[in-house]
Amino acid sequence: VFPSLAQAQASVANEVYQELGQPSVFLFCPTEYCSSLCSPSPSQSCYLQTIGQELLPGIGVIWTGPKVVSQELSAVLLEEVEAVLRRRPVIWDNLYANDYDCRRVFLGPYMGRAPGLMSRLHGLLLNPNCELQANFIPIHTLGSWFRSELGSSAHPDHAGTEAVAALGDSQDVQDGTYSPQEALELALRDWVAEINQQALEPGR
Repeated sequence: VFPSLAQAQASVANEVYQELGQPSVFLFCPTEYCSSLCSPSPSQSCYLQTIGQELLPGIGVIWTGPKVVSQELSAVLLEEVEAVLRRRPVIWDNLYANDYDCRRVFLGPYMGRAPGLMSRLHGLLLNPNCELQANFIPIHTLGSWFRSELGSSAHPDHAGTEAVAALGDSQDVQDGTYSPQEALELALRDWVAEINQQALEPGR
């Protein structure tokens, strides 16, 4: 019925999106969801070009970065992806995902993401470790990164300023810059306090 896989996927996604009343959040994960899966590159991928052209503009498109698990995300790459998809991508960040190797647990700070990246994103999802408690540092440091992004010069808008004010005077927000090491130290301090608090609970 369809001349290509991309047109088939876009048609089905559009129909479901419209049937659901065009919800404010509706995400589509393309078959080529990172640069390493694109042939020959994101900007020259016929598949992504078709997705960008055919998919209704209210539908968010998921992207993981250069690879399935991306150590770095750059503004240059996201500009390329935004141009071909005709919308800012929703990053599905697999930095901490360990479902492909459960012998490993990732406890480092959120890092490798260029400053000012949020202005290039429609959203960001963090794929965590499979072990619940191991995600305290990843989520805490992601929060520090997010606050620094809101406080940076990349987001001079009034709404961003209000959001930072509402979050309080965190050390990592004061000058609008993000330090992975400082974020890690803050996360460890709060994690130890959380562990100590849990230890005092009855039955622990």
